[in-house]
Amino acid sequence: MSGPKGTAGEIRRELLWVAQESLRTNLVHGTAGNFSARLPDGNVVLTPSSLEYDTMTDEDLVVTDLDGNVLEGTRAPTTEKALHLACLRRYEDVHAVIHCHAKHCTMFAITRQPIPCVIEEVEVYVGGDVPVAGYELTGSQELADEVSKWVADRAAVLMANHGLLTVGKSPRDALKIANLVELTAEIVWGARQLGELVPLPDTTRERMAPIYKMLRGT
Repeated sequence: MSGPKGTAGEIRRELLWVAQESLRTNLVHGTAGNFSARLPDGNVVLTPSSLEYDTMTDEDLVVTDLDGNVLEGTRAPTTEKALHLACLRRYEDVHAVIHCHAKHCTMFAITRQPIPCVIEEVEVYVGGDVPVAGYELTGSQELADEVSKWVADRAAVLMANHGLLTVGKSPRDALKIANLVELTAEIVWGARQLGELVPLPDTTRERMAPIYKMLRGT
């Protein structure tokens, strides 16, 4: 299983760019949401708690080990650090995690409805329907354990009454998936106003399913 690509400095800069790009593209608002990436030495860099993304700098990022012990940084890591670390501990092929409250995804999360895989790109890059993890309290280990189990064969999962979590091989990869899932949620929401959704043919999904496994490296 290959490790994260790039030096520690490159990964930190990419993570910061992704956090700020998420603000620019409305995946996050204010200080909501949080981001993490695996470093070459196996430790994890995370965004800090309650700090505006547009003023965040590399010095504000926090490095912990996989148990959550702070190794570098003067700020406290995100209060959702357990969520990130659970995914990174559980899956060696996951090198970045994004949690956000994207508007349309959160609408699905609040109504506890999966986002159906009705667009080919979702099968290829997400691995199928985006499921809804069971509700657990924000910041709890129970939430981390519940949500992380859903990304074994998916790149995204909705958190009941909460928002979206995506995983990827890099912060940019996880961002690409988050944007795709949010766009799909908006399209599905709008399509339902026009009529009944028409699913992709089973043959199409069967043909494309191996592509996600190849991209994931499983």
